[in-house]
Amino acid sequence: MKMFLCPTNALTLALLLITPALTAADNHVGVGAKPVAGAEMLLDGSRQMLDAKWTYWQGPRFASSLPIKWKIVPDPVDAGTVVMTDDRAADGGNYGAADIVTKKPYRDFRLHIEFLVTGPNGNSGVYLQNRYEIQIQEGNQTKHGMGALINESDSPYQCFAGIGKWNAYDVVFRAARFQHGKRTEKALVTMYFNGTKVHTNFPINQVWGGPNSGVDGGNDDGKGITDTPQGLKLQAEGHDVRYRNTWIKELDLKEPDTDF
Repeated sequence: MKMFLCPTNALTLALLLITPALTAADNHVGVGAKPVAGAEMLLDGSRQMLDAKWTYWQGPRFASSLPIKWKIVPDPVDAGTVVMTDDRAADGGNYGAADIVTKKPYRDFRLHIEFLVTGPNGNSGVYLQNRYEIQIQEGNQTKHGMGALINESDSPYQCFAGIGKWNAYDVVFRAARFQHGKRTEKALVTMYFNGTKVHTNFPINQVWGGPNSGVDGGNDDGKGITDTPQGLKLQAEGHDVRYRNTWIKELDLKEPDTDF
């Protein structure tokens, strides 16, 4: 398994903060990061924003109903409120039964999202373009585990802050490119996990998990990627995972480079 260097104490963190690699990404990465110029807020912990900007993904396993049943609850660490993945339709790991997706679709973008896992094996997921999952699963260090581009990259599990603590994914995503209806360039992702770069220009091959997972999941076993922008999706699997401080900025990446 590939190893990632993640800050484990105050001295290590201080050293990382003065290195060019981290300062190049400026202060817009990590827990509490403020939106970059031109970014749109997607989750601020309020019911108003949740209902205004999100809806359910009505895929083949959809079993809930509007209004969104996910709850607004007190932040367990800081002041304010956050969004909780509490929808009984997803009990038993029924992903796709109550997943929420942004009403607005996105092509290339810069994303910041913060999450907190409340208990052992807590499971959710962040779907780029409602296709490509960045896994959230406590205790799983495999290619299906925390921080992995699911089933394709290694899990940078060492960067996970732990149960009951806030974590941050910072992502630049470039959508797949097509010519005459055929994919000519795969989707690319660069990602920081809690301020440490863990994936750089990582190419994503397909959608995993079948038609209940996301768009194109049932198309040629997930390999039949189509040329359509899609929303950001968050997964409900019957676990208590919290989200806050989520923002996105649309980009237009001419070259196949997502590094930042």
